[in-house]
Amino acid sequence: MNIPENLKYTKDHEWLSVDGDVATVGITDFAQGELGDIVYVEIETEGEELDIEEVFGSVEAVKTVSDLFMPISGEIIEFNEGLEANPEIVNSDAYGEGWMIKIKMSDSSELEDLLDASAYAELIG
Repeated sequence: MNIPENLKYTKDHEWLSVDGDVATVGITDFAQGELGDIVYVEIETEGEELDIEEVFGSVEAVKTVSDLFMPISGEIIEFNEGLEANPEIVNSDAYGEGWMIKIKMSDSSELEDLLDASAYAELIG
């Protein structure tokens, strides 16, 4: 199981990479493995300001649809448009080209409540 040390994680199986006041967000390798083949990523909240834990989109796999939750509060400033034509990138490169959104964080102190790699590894067992 791939759990990069340099990222932050949520209990909802999302990862964050932080650069200044912008966080890049995607779902973890564990999450994409549990979902199976991803066929559609829906994000209709670009440009919106959302609070932590609000739904920002959904991921559709062959067997199920899963909501995506905001890991931190902020404005969604970018959606990975490459996922519209190739949602399966999430399966093959969850931590790279499979990123989903970029958030301009409104409260960076919320990062302190996220999991580090070892805590996330414990969560998924």
